Amino acid sequence: MLGLSVDIGIDLGTANTRVYIKGKGIVISEPSVVAVDAETRKVLAVGGGARRMIGRTPGSILAIRPMKDGVIADYEITEAMLRYFINRACGRKVLIRPRVIICIPSGVTGVHKRAVLEAAAQSGARQTFLVEEPMAAAIGAGLNIWEPSGHMVVDVGGGTTDIAVISLGGIVVADSCAIGGDKFDESIIRYVRREHNLMIGERTAEDIKIRIGSVCPGSPTETAEIRGRDFVTGLPKIINLSSEEACQALSEPVNEIINSVKGVLERTPPELAADIVDRGIVCTGGGALLNGFVRRMSEEIGIPVHIAEDPMTCVIMGASKVFGSPEVLKNTLVAGAKFV
Repeated sequence: MLGLSVDIGIDLGTANTRVYIKGKGIVISEPSVVAVDAETRKVLAVGGGARRMIGRTPGSILAIRPMKDGVIADYEITEAMLRYFINRACGRKVLIRPRVIICIPSGVTGVHKRAVLEAAAQSGARQTFLVEEPMAAAIGAGLNIWEPSGHMVVDVGGGTTDIAVISLGGIVVADSCAIGGDKFDESIIRYVRREHNLMIGERTAEDIKIRIGSVCPGSPTETAEIRGRDFVTGLPKIINLSSEEACQALSEPVNEIINSVKGVLERTPPELAADIVDRGIVCTGGGALLNGFVRRMSEEIGIPVHIAEDPMTCVIMGASKVFGSPEVLKNTLVAGAKFV
């Protein structure tokens, strides 16, 4: 039997894409990676299967991450990825094409908004709505954004960190910096190359970040054995990397995020700033789980910082709640970003 239309929420992240279907919950959580044939551009794999190919493909296959710094870097591949996820989420047997909400970084240009809207339309969406990620993250974290008081959200994603002060259902002050989990990985790669003459790949850097990554000097020292290619001899090599070294590697991107948070606080109206001092800052996104990140930010800024209950799913859960209420949908849409 054919089904009726479905409502779909999509957190189109640089590192991971999550898809929510009304009434079913999160049905897809996959890496934002697509493997294609180098000559024909035919899609060979999407998501986890494609991610396992990164750094291991022959010349005839490309493993592409179509999102970079929170925006579309490869329109054609993004469209193919969206179509794959939408078809997989709701199936092909629907009478009416789905309505889709897509979460985007705050402050993206009109060109990037239009690219997302058109990619969604070409992927089979009947209507597409855009919601800014910090707004969705605040709703997903359970904050009462409709009250006349200030809430501050810092969403540390794969490609960007979105910072926003929210009051009365709207964003008062916001900033988006192109620093996230990917930049953490790049910093580790550069450090290992500079200090140990060892070349490592993205997946190894991410593994180091998860296993021994830390941003608080003085934390208990841990070590991890890592393998790569010696930059001088060109031969395989194994070294031990300490958490203290990982802390040094990660200090620069973390400092940039903290400086961006300070910049938003400096532009926040005094009354809302007082509310934030009382309530603290809420962190969401996978980057907030980096060991010592919350403690370091709290010490640098002098305000309590908390991690949301489930930081990695706050954005997509917020998008699902937006669909659940017409009034919320109306008030949280990005201005001028509805596509029919």
